[in-house]
Amino acid sequence: MHDTNNLIQRLPKCELHIHIEGSLEPELMFALANRNGVRLPYASVEALRQAYRFRNLQDFLDIYYQGMSVLIAEQDFYDLAFAYLQRARADNVRHVEMFFDPQGHTSRGIPFATVINGLHRAIVDAGRELGVQASLIMCFLRHLDEADAEKTLDSALNFRDKIVGVGLDSSEAGHPPSKFKHVFGRARDAGFFLTAHAGEEGPPSYVWEALDLLGVGRIDHGNRSLDDAALVGRLARERMALTVCPLSNLRLRVIDEMIHHPLRRMLDKGLVVTVNSDDPAYFGGYVNDNYRAVSGALSLTTQEITAIVRNGILASLMTEAEKNDTLADVDRIVAGSP
Repeated sequence: MHDTNNLIQRLPKCELHIHIEGSLEPELMFALANRNGVRLPYASVEALRQAYRFRNLQDFLDIYYQGMSVLIAEQDFYDLAFAYLQRARADNVRHVEMFFDPQGHTSRGIPFATVINGLHRAIVDAGRELGVQASLIMCFLRHLDEADAEKTLDSALNFRDKIVGVGLDSSEAGHPPSKFKHVFGRARDAGFFLTAHAGEEGPPSYVWEALDLLGVGRIDHGNRSLDDAALVGRLARERMALTVCPLSNLRLRVIDEMIHHPLRRMLDKGLVVTVNSDDPAYFGGYVNDNYRAVSGALSLTTQEITAIVRNGILASLMTEAEKNDTLADVDRIVAGSP
């Protein structure tokens, strides 16, 4: 196991499914609350951590949106993103495609520019100071209506140089991807990369809709795809990447034990699986923690761990030259070179 942990630490990785608001650690949440005069309904950091006992996705989202209340000034968003990128560097993450939820902030009266400028400034500084490259994918909150998403896209178009993609997150059940067909069409026409959460709690039909109606280039989560053999065949044929989040699945009761995680079945069926942290401050671990948890529970081989890492690199939005350089580093590490 020591050798496996060492390999996981040394391999250069991409993280393709991280909600930056979900990296808000309790210590930083309290620090920002104090700075901004926000009163939290918890007496201490430990009391807040005790609240992270979720029965389902909605339990988590209720606390997730509550935590956002401390993010007010541009510097708050900078501090949030830079703290995550420091942790990413510690896990040898080379490239991050970072989700953010502007509607969770604009609905509180925080200007779109405040959010995007703080996050972008942290990304620029992290690239220069930490050697971690990052980009932003703006997610629409699916429990809100498409008209609200349309307004958010209008705002995003003013910052087209700072946003690479558009996604879909929040409460999945009862909010199919088809609800956002028009706004995703506009985003596609504007040149954004498209992705969507589908098949976490929602049925396989949501994955079909994300593919056929939204035209996404990746599926976030996708666990329930395994319930549909035809869908599995299509995902495998099209080499459609799934951004899987093992610790998130455990903490949100998508699975009851890590040994029951579907990742091995996904690999066995030829699916392009990647491993990511989702909302690491709430789910108990950053990307290497997720690799360690799933590799230990499922007894993944060195070859399987390396294949998952390569999947993340190939599924990323890095340039071909950057992908080739990173893959070459993977090969050197696996071969035992310094």
